[in-house]
Order: sequence, then structure tokens, then C-alpha cells
Amino acid sequence: MTDRDSDTRREPLLLIVGPTGSGKSRLGLEVAEALGAEIVSADAFAVYRGLDIGTDKPDAGARRRVRHHLIDVADPRERFSAGRFATEAAAAIADIRRRGLLPVVVGGTHFWIRALLLGLFPSPPRDPDLSRRLAADWDRDATAIVQRLADADPEAATRIGANDRQRVLRALEVLELTGTPLSEHWRRQERSSEHRPVLVAPRRPRADLYARINARVDVMFASGLREEVRRILVSGVPRDAHALKAIGYRQVVEHLEGLCDNATAVDNTKIASRRLAKRQLTWLRGLTEGELHWVPPAETGGAEAVSHLWLAELKGRGTT
Repeated sequence: MTDRDSDTRREPLLLIVGPTGSGKSRLGLEVAEALGAEIVSADAFAVYRGLDIGTDKPDAGARRRVRHHLIDVADPRERFSAGRFATEAAAAIADIRRRGLLPVVVGGTHFWIRALLLGLFPSPPRDPDLSRRLAADWDRDATAIVQRLADADPEAATRIGANDRQRVLRALEVLELTGTPLSEHWRRQERSSEHRPVLVAPRRPRADLYARINARVDVMFASGLREEVRRILVSGVPRDAHALKAIGYRQVVEHLEGLCDNATAVDNTKIASRRLAKRQLTWLRGLTEGELHWVPPAETGGAEAVSHLWLAELKGRGTT
């Protein structure tokens, strides 16, 4: 069987991706309504119960209009991994299809989307001594550790980002344990996914995107983000929990601990959000999971464009 034959046998899967603030959630909602679909969220922090304002989680009205999966499924004291996401997202997609409906994956967490589409390579067992040594190196000089990864594996360093301590250290650990960069493991990874991705993203000028991000941060703080973080901490969630590393939450924790004033927390959240958007755009430009189709935002006909694209995909495969 040729690669082309294999590709045509895989089930097409619609994914709406894009940088933070681009309007992919609204686009996904309108597309799902137009196509009679259900949404599978691929947001690394919307999985946590109680993290509502800072994640811009779909509200009750949106969830009444369209059923959403993988939102509010984890306690913020635990860490919801990419592997767990891939397993639970695949189960949700299969269930939606069994009921004769269309699953639409919506989110901007690249590592999760990659895990869903390509799987995760068999990771070597952790070495406790090596893990402790790398953690101590990070505590002494985090910048030097990030640079170490950038020098050894620039592709992995770019994808992971300098602030993701756990994944930076794991990438270095994999390199030392196997002698092979993490990015090379990714490339060797078997592409046995049952899905043929149809990837779309709303296109916005960079200035418009950043203006939307800044405005959204202002709304988040005005809507009670600080009070939300206080409630989470009072409930017993430790300040260093993975859930509270989300942009906005991390900055508010610093403010509540007296490390900065409120205005600085707001500004730092805007800066971190814009940097995240820049990294996400870099990922989209170099996307390897499948071809990306840029479409207008929802307010200028994006849902109609995605619907036409999807129907053309089905017609081309003789499934309509």
C-alpha cells in the first residue's frame, strides 16, 4: 500500500488552531453549530476545574449551544499530561463519531495536538539522579540550562519555550540518556495516527492580534482574575502547581505574594501572552502535522470558509 493509499484511508479530522487571542474559540463554536459538531478542547489549562477567567473558558451559554469535551476534567492539584490528553481526546473523538456526529478539535496547545495526531515516542525511563542534577543546575542558573538545550537541540528548545522548566529538563535528560536529541526522536516517531488532519487557523494581522490580547487581559483582570486565583489558593492548591503556571495565574500569584503590584501583574501578563502568541505563530509557520489553511476570523465569514473547506474535503474523498 502506498503512502497516498494509507493517507486516504485515514479518517479526516477537523482541527481549529491558532495563537492565543486569535478568536479560534468563537470560530470553533460557529463551525460546530454550522456542521452539527461537538468540540474537543485542546487547551492545556482549560482542563482544570476552577480556572475559568484566565483560560477564557467557554461559558455555560457556549456549552449549551455546542457540547464540549475535555473542559473541567482535572483537579488543579494534579498535572494533566499530553499523554493523558491524547488518550482521552481519542476516546472522545471515537465516541462522537459513533454517535454519527463530527468532532472538531479546538485549541492552541501544540504539544497536545502533536500527541493526538502523531502519538508520543517511547520515552526512556527517568533517571532520578540525573533528574536531580539537572534540577539543581536549573535552580543555579535557569538561563544557562535553557541555552544548553538551545545549543544541543535548537528545534526542541524553540518548540518547548524557555519558561517550561519541566519539559526543558526532560529534553536534556532524554538527550543524556539516549545520546539523541529530542527533536530527532520526534522525527523518528511512527506516524500511525488514524486521523488525517484538516488544520485551519484564523488569520489576523500581528498588530490586531496583539491589540486583542492586551484588551483581553484587561477584561480578565476586571472580571475578577485576582479573586479567582485567591479562591484557588485558599482551596488548597499549592502555588507551584502546574495549573497555576498558566499565563495570568502565574503573574497574579506573584502579585498576591507581594512580588509586584497589580499594574505590573497586568503588564507582565500582556507581555507573556504576546510572547506565547509569537511562539504559536512560529509553530504554525513550520507546521509538520499537516497542511494549514488560513481562514478569515469568525466575524468576517470564517465559519462559512471552514465549512466549505470541510465539505470540499469530504467530497474529494467521496464521503458525502
